[in-house]
Amino acid sequence: MRKPLPILLLLLLPFLGSTQNKKFISSMEKNLKMMDTCRSIPAYQQTANAFERIAGAEKKEWLPPYYTALCNAFMASMSSGDKIDEYCDIADKYANKADSLSPNNSEVYALRSLICSQRIGVNPMMRGAKFGGKSAELNAKSKELDPTNPRPALLAGQGKFYTPPQFGGGKDKALPLIEEAVKKYEAFKPASTISPVWGKERAKQLLDECNKK
Repeated sequence: MRKPLPILLLLLLPFLGSTQNKKFISSMEKNLKMMDTCRSIPAYQQTANAFERIAGAEKKEWLPPYYTALCNAFMASMSSGDKIDEYCDIADKYANKADSLSPNNSEVYALRSLICSQRIGVNPMMRGAKFGGKSAELNAKSKELDPTNPRPALLAGQGKFYTPPQFGGGKDKALPLIEEAVKKYEAFKPASTISPVWGKERAKQLLDECNKK
């Protein structure tokens, strides 16, 4: 027969849960500030490792694996050749973990779209159709799940921006999508201090590029 928990412990449980939650949020906020300053692969790797440690400790939280994946996706964007796939493989692993913890999440679908698009860089001619199509499919699902999320518009616009005009891309095709993204970023309200907010500066940068003659 199981013994009842001591009354004092029962009274302390809500307080302990609150303390653990505050510690988790504080750790996440610290690492997000670090991620904002990353400008190199070693810096992103250090941040990815920090989020990975939190993911190992907070196994029910979807944001630590999400940010671990995001850091690896950013490292892929700064790499070339087979190294892109190496980072994308790690990113997919953690994105899938985030997806299992938070199904039908617009942010996770946008992340998976980003990872998929990065794989094109290994060989654009050979991979463009396959991974471009899959990325667009994931991105469309992200927008469907949350039409207010600015990241799907950013990723769609970015894809058009880097696609040659003869294949349906170019600045003219990218411009309305980037304008939509910038508008949505201005209105977007993250759910918490540790919710995804990335991409705003990138959207503004692409908008400036699209408006150049």
